[in-house]
Amino acid sequence: MQKLIIIFFIITTVLTDVLSAKTINSEADTLKNVVYVFSIDKDIAPAIWRLVQRSFNEADKVNADYIIISVNTYGGMVNMADSIRTKILDSPVPVFAFIENNAASAGALISIAADSIYMRKGARIGSASVVDQTGKIMPEKYQSYMRSTMRATAEAHGKDTIIQGNDTIIKWHRDPGIAEAMVDPRIKIEGISDTSTIIAFTAQEALKYGYCEAIVEDVDELIKHTGIKNYTIVTYEPTGLDKFIGFLLNPVVQGILIMLMIGGIYFELQTPGIGFPLGAAVFAATFYFAPLYLEGLAENWELIIFIAGLILIALEIFIIPGFGIAGISGIILALAGLVLAMIDNIIFDFEFHSQEAFSVVSKSLLVVFISIFASFFLILYLSKKFATSWAFSGLVLESTQKKEEGFVGVDVKQKYLIGKTGKTVTWLRPSGKIEIDNEIFDAISETGYIEKGKQVKVINFSTSQLYVSKID
Repeated sequence: MQKLIIIFFIITTVLTDVLSAKTINSEADTLKNVVYVFSIDKDIAPAIWRLVQRSFNEADKVNADYIIISVNTYGGMVNMADSIRTKILDSPVPVFAFIENNAASAGALISIAADSIYMRKGARIGSASVVDQTGKIMPEKYQSYMRSTMRATAEAHGKDTIIQGNDTIIKWHRDPGIAEAMVDPRIKIEGISDTSTIIAFTAQEALKYGYCEAIVEDVDELIKHTGIKNYTIVTYEPTGLDKFIGFLLNPVVQGILIMLMIGGIYFELQTPGIGFPLGAAVFAATFYFAPLYLEGLAENWELIIFIAGLILIALEIFIIPGFGIAGISGIILALAGLVLAMIDNIIFDFEFHSQEAFSVVSKSLLVVFISIFASFFLILYLSKKFATSWAFSGLVLESTQKKEEGFVGVDVKQKYLIGKTGKTVTWLRPSGKIEIDNEIFDAISETGYIEKGKQVKVINFSTSQLYVSKID
């Protein structure tokens, strides 16, 4: 009995040790540091700002302990970079910038906002002057704003106050003067730049002057340098939906969708009932606006003005006589909806960035108007093609009905109606129907639009058509 107790005790002890070891390992797994990694490898634009927002949200969901941004960009829209800068500075999670090759202009601003900067050998950072689309330096008020933004970003990383005898020395973790000199060539930094050059650092220079913590080759080496241990890396991966949305946001694809909308509406108006052309137009409109809406570019009000424009155009064509205010307003609203849906509304919030706003609006206008003109030419081509194509030959009457065989193209008695009077049974806009001697005829107004129920007189008969004028 005593032996059994001893054996039971030994087994219990071993099992307890094994279970304890498993528990410790399990706790160690759950206590791993989560490092979230994503890339900024395109021009800084609305799409990159939305990518940053999504990435930070995902990092929060996975309880990331650190965020690493892999940077490789020549710059872009400063207002978008400013939004990204603010997002980084406000992050409760440490953010590291890993410059793989370039962090120029707006890319430099984003990198300086990070808690730590790491660079690959051969990488560069700087050259943050504000320029227009041709590369020309913008006026002083733009540079002044950018200088203050760069300086404030550098200052956000703090300073050390050192007392040496009677002197108080302030040592910035990231020298704000250097950040300003990346924008303005007039700023001289002793030993670094004179008053004719804009600062752009190589990796070695950035390391020397406090704008780089270390030169590393990849993310793993970066993490090793920070001293982070027992970590797991979570990398942002675009989903299939992200890739599809990116495809639909391509300007060429957007242009094709606009052409489908216009062509579909035109051919629908040329055919009776509701058919394939209208379906194609609705399909194109859905795939034009849906990705813009999902990406946060298109707002509800932009969709509303586009739909309102289509409604006004329809009212002008089918209900209101003539082509006036409703039709013109409808065209303007529909075009405005197409153009504004492409534009992130944030660009209108910055007076300083009016040049960038002008550039974005110009590109949107160009896409829309080129698509419209292309659709007109395509409509003319397809109209002729449909009439002669074998695929649509069944829609066209090809047989000839000869007079010698007893066929008469029109009701010959209509030519004897000249001089007779009747009344309109529909609106004449300018064509419609009239009633003469209790018979209904097609007619065209020679004197503008004529309301229903008005007295008219037949004044001409030509090309198998009655022409009438209103009797006052």
